[in-house]
Amino acid sequence: MKAIILAAGSSRGAHAMPWVMRPLGDKPILDYVIDLATAMVAAQDIIIVIDEQGNTVAEHLGTNYQYVVQHEAHGTGHAVLQAQATLAGYTGNLLILYGDTALIQPSSVLGLVTRHQLKQASLTLLAAETDQRLPYGRIVRNAAGQISDVIEERDASAQEHQIKELNIGAYVAEASVLWPALQAAVDASEQGICHFTACIRHLARAQKRVESYHALDQDELLGINTAKDLDKAAFILQKRQLQPRRIEEHNLISFGTGGWRALIGEGFTLDNVRRLCQALANDIIRQNREKDGVVIGYDRRFLSDTAAQVAAEVFTGNNIAVKFQREDAPTPLITYATAKENAAYGLMFTASHNPPQWNGLKVFATDGSLPLDEQTRQIENEANQLTTKQIVKIELDVARRSGLLKETDFTNAYVDAIEALIDLRVIREAGLRVALDAMYGVGQVTLEIILTEARCRMMTIHGRRDPLFGGRSPTPDQKELTQLINTVLEEGYHMGLAMDGDADRIAIIDHTGAFITTNELLLLLYYYLHEVRGERGGVTRNLATTHLLDRLAAHFGEKSYEVPVGFKHIGASMKNNNVLLGGESSGGLTIRGHILGKDGIFACALVVEMIARTGRTIASMLAEIYGLIGSLVSKEVNLPATPEMKIMVQRKLSHAQPTEIAGYPLQHVSFQDGIKFYLENDNWLLLRFSGTEPVLRIFAEADTEEKVDKFLTWAMQVIA
Repeated sequence: MKAIILAAGSSRGAHAMPWVMRPLGDKPILDYVIDLATAMVAAQDIIIVIDEQGNTVAEHLGTNYQYVVQHEAHGTGHAVLQAQATLAGYTGNLLILYGDTALIQPSSVLGLVTRHQLKQASLTLLAAETDQRLPYGRIVRNAAGQISDVIEERDASAQEHQIKELNIGAYVAEASVLWPALQAAVDASEQGICHFTACIRHLARAQKRVESYHALDQDELLGINTAKDLDKAAFILQKRQLQPRRIEEHNLISFGTGGWRALIGEGFTLDNVRRLCQALANDIIRQNREKDGVVIGYDRRFLSDTAAQVAAEVFTGNNIAVKFQREDAPTPLITYATAKENAAYGLMFTASHNPPQWNGLKVFATDGSLPLDEQTRQIENEANQLTTKQIVKIELDVARRSGLLKETDFTNAYVDAIEALIDLRVIREAGLRVALDAMYGVGQVTLEIILTEARCRMMTIHGRRDPLFGGRSPTPDQKELTQLINTVLEEGYHMGLAMDGDADRIAIIDHTGAFITTNELLLLLYYYLHEVRGERGGVTRNLATTHLLDRLAAHFGEKSYEVPVGFKHIGASMKNNNVLLGGESSGGLTIRGHILGKDGIFACALVVEMIARTGRTIASMLAEIYGLIGSLVSKEVNLPATPEMKIMVQRKLSHAQPTEIAGYPLQHVSFQDGIKFYLENDNWLLLRFSGTEPVLRIFAEADTEEKVDKFLTWAMQVIA
């Protein structure tokens, strides 16, 4: 198939910019039509019809396309005929688009082409049923329901004006049939003016098959002919970009900030699990580490246990030893076991805090850290190139009998490792009552063992297995913890603890029912470790986490480090800089001497120790900290994100080049991870797309709430 795009007759005035080159959003109108065409045909097979003032179009698009000139404006039919000589000898299908139809959806063009091919039509046009009064051609059908003509609005009778089936202006036609019909239409036209739709009448009379495909999005019907139309079109494009939609993945494995995650049934399939595990097995074999083997664990999500078994079949099939965690387990337990066993890799099947329709895999290096980007890119590239025939696997029963697969349980060893870092005696003496929201996840068993051995009085809610997580996302955000808050208040608990689905993130509720943000929690624990337990060292945070940690470190005479989002970067910094505490505002932390990954179970136990040893309220400790270093206000806004938004936001912000944010002077900008604007007095604004969810996150921190709101408003206006 080849394509013709009509961009002639649109230069309004001798020196005016061609209409199709007017900006719509962040690019010219014509570029949207080019995108529609190049989704169907190669650039070199696209012919663009321009007028004598159309050099601007050719200069903008470059030499990848073919151009023909319509020297005189004799209508769209005449314009299409200008391409006949260039297409001499070509008898296949032609996709014909108008250069100003930027709002047609790609799905409509695909539907148009597909229907044309399946119906073996001579011509298929894009139509729509609408009650809108639009200046489009009316589609006329005969008694048998076949298209016999398209009557342009100015030529339509009063009765024809009542027709609601309109011609939108996109076509697929068989070239060998089209050229004679178009020439006949030109010959029959008055004053040599011929619109493309005139050929439809000739095709119908010649008993050629004319079909239609109906566009269903009413926004596609807007013609862009005036400045007012441009404003409407810009609004429609913005609405589409911000519209939440079902994520579609193309059977490709892609690592984000926290491993590989994908929708079950889209990207997360057992076939992809096998391919990824084979790529990991290949890497182990190249390193001669088959005997070091792998540790495999899984959480309570749908398919996690099955995926873990499938993984074991692949590794043992490659003669690689497998230590298989016997029951569902928290992610930090597998992180710990990987380092303890000096395994080549640790695998944890989970999607962490994502909604229940997601699953995925976290991969850990020998020391329990998450591999950095270069290594994960190599793994995913190899996995995506593998085919089913290249997967080496054996049946699970055979793996068990061979001795390569050993079922084990690291729970006791993991609990012992945490209890070695926690002062159980001081907790026992405090007699604390603790409520836990397990969020239907896997953290309940281990944390209950630890706190029960510390003689805490425990009560757990949402502790049973539910792959749907009670119909919510297993993320410990304030809005998800209403029942825990009420439990703490009504039953008089000293605190409430919550962990996400795989127990590497936490949330804290104090005795008054107040939600303690992770930024506050990191300040509390760093202060407690440094000033109460007497441990020394700096702090590492990601760039979306409060700068108050930097202030507190400076107050202590310690160093602070900022890294990109993703705990793999925090783990790397902890190894390189020997810091005391590493954490991120999304709820994860660890300390020196423990694992190099997030651990919600350890963090909960450390908070309980802090309350027990100090005998103070969280509010009083925070007040003391703010008295030392001052305070800042932090806020976060999350917007549903699409792939188009990633391109749009990046372009807009890179072109903006601001010198101030909401009237406040800008010090510098970082593109290390998203776009972060640094201002005076530890104020900042960050926009970044999540590496684990289809979300645009906007973070801000400033001296006052009013100032934070101004930063967020500025960001929303820039990306609008």
